[in-house]
Amino acid sequence: MSDTLHNFHIPVMGTGHSIDTPIRLAHLGITSVISIIDDILLERLRKYYTAQYDLPFERIPAREEDGRAKRITAYLDMVHDIVEMKMENVRSLPFFEKNEKTRYFELLPETSGLKKAYQDLLAMKPGELREKIAQELSQKMRPGNIDVNIMVKVDRLRADKHGKPLSEEFSDAKAALRGYAKSKVDSAMIFSAGINQSLYGYMTKYKDFYRDQEGQIRKKIILKVSDFRSAMIQGRYMAKKGLEISEFRIESGLNCGGHAFASPGLLLPVLLRDFKEKRKELGTQFQPIIQRFYEKMGWEYPTELEHHPELTVQGGIGNHGEVQRLEKGFNIDRTGWATPFLLVPEATPIDSPTRMQLMNSKDDALYLSGASPLGVPFNNLKDSGSEKWTMDRYKNGKPGSPCPKGFLVSNTEFTEQPICTASTEYIVQKLDQINTKMEPGEGKDTAINKVLAKTCLCEHLGNGALISLGIAPAERSPQAICPGPSIAWFNRYYTLEEMVDQIYGRGKELLSKDRPHMFAKEIQLYVDHFRSLIENSFSNPKEHNALHTFYENMQNGFEYCKSIAKSVAFKGENLPSLSEAIEKQGKRLEEIYQNFKMKISEEVLN
Repeated sequence: MSDTLHNFHIPVMGTGHSIDTPIRLAHLGITSVISIIDDILLERLRKYYTAQYDLPFERIPAREEDGRAKRITAYLDMVHDIVEMKMENVRSLPFFEKNEKTRYFELLPETSGLKKAYQDLLAMKPGELREKIAQELSQKMRPGNIDVNIMVKVDRLRADKHGKPLSEEFSDAKAALRGYAKSKVDSAMIFSAGINQSLYGYMTKYKDFYRDQEGQIRKKIILKVSDFRSAMIQGRYMAKKGLEISEFRIESGLNCGGHAFASPGLLLPVLLRDFKEKRKELGTQFQPIIQRFYEKMGWEYPTELEHHPELTVQGGIGNHGEVQRLEKGFNIDRTGWATPFLLVPEATPIDSPTRMQLMNSKDDALYLSGASPLGVPFNNLKDSGSEKWTMDRYKNGKPGSPCPKGFLVSNTEFTEQPICTASTEYIVQKLDQINTKMEPGEGKDTAINKVLAKTCLCEHLGNGALISLGIAPAERSPQAICPGPSIAWFNRYYTLEEMVDQIYGRGKELLSKDRPHMFAKEIQLYVDHFRSLIENSFSNPKEHNALHTFYENMQNGFEYCKSIAKSVAFKGENLPSLSEAIEKQGKRLEEIYQNFKMKISEEVLN
């Protein structure tokens, strides 16, 4: 089981929106996740924070050998040192006063044994025994984890300063993994956005991903998965290399922030039911394979250990009632809360204008865009600084980005070496191609808009952090942000206490009673997505079959959601909205699907 203190974590948010969250919150026992994709951004923040905490700083040059890995290691080591420093300061504070030590314990969930010990201490009479117990309790305090995230498909191959290709171990993902592996932090590496077998194989070089002589794993593995089948495939592949998965992290395909990896119509409740019913397999299937690997290597594996990976869920959760549905209805161990913390200034580094936009955003300001150069739908905020900058560049005859970092290069349509589809180099050539080959009309306009939608996410997703910390000027740092749809119901700044109390069902409810259930919102998003898929589909049997499967999956999901809607609601859980969504969106789905079938029939007749 996990050693985390809280029943929630703060997932990764863009490249910059949770980049220093451990520095802000880990000393209060809260676990959060840093993106380590952008080593240049990490270096800029390392320079800033070493100055803030009077720590030594020596710049790691851009062209230094293995510089990417070294910058990542240096940043994580610095975060570790700051967190330990802050944690020691909190431990040394007195009890029975209003201070950070009090906050640490008061923020803990009511189920925490540490919190119960704290409450017992407060009830004791002064004396030697109380002093002794107070010292023991102080020593039991520990920080939240400094977890890190790698998008495994962002794995560009690098060249040296002379332009010669470097070996595969210097690819972006492997260098990032190496940077984490060599750091001081004992935490978890989260792998997201697909499967990268080469990267997983590279992990075997680092013993910290395996159990030590005491049976402990210094650096744990968390897999972000879309369904049970993916969990089994990846878990078995890693088990053959002796690698254990400590946690499977399940995310709604559409009701989330950042990149949206939609399922083929499989709703989150259906996916969670699958995990609940087959959960034992996640341990029994993998552990014997792992044990055989240890035997082959001549290593000891704890004989009494029963390996049971944890399950966590994130994406669109809004209140404690929904948390209870996940924990009690699906046996989920913890939940992830990202988007709501964008409005907690103590937790996340975001520039004030963008934070104001988020506070005032409604459903119509939040949309699934084509902004990502990865070609994956991307949750976006209308009229962001990034969006305005991109359009201004186009109007001024300089479409696209200079591509200063190049993490998302992948396209070879016009070049021998991969380039980014948000770059000026690509967009100029693509627009020329469209203007040459397409006649004026709606189709041409659509093609142009699709090209111009691409945004420099590498740079822009980190700018909010730089602006908020005073590192970069706002006028030269366009900001992108990627909130989930749930931000529409959070409409002001919140204190850390308010948000943690919202998660644990303490204090005043922050959201309107009209807010739809997280499952209801996901249904609407999937019907919207189905409509979009049909509008952009081609006339071929393979796509027709995929759309039919999507429709069937949605219908099956509706049936299962009906049983949830009829169950007894947890406090604050808006189950009537789930019934309404099933009825309303069910009719929409049917209408969209029948129109699609008619269109196919007409094409066949013609």
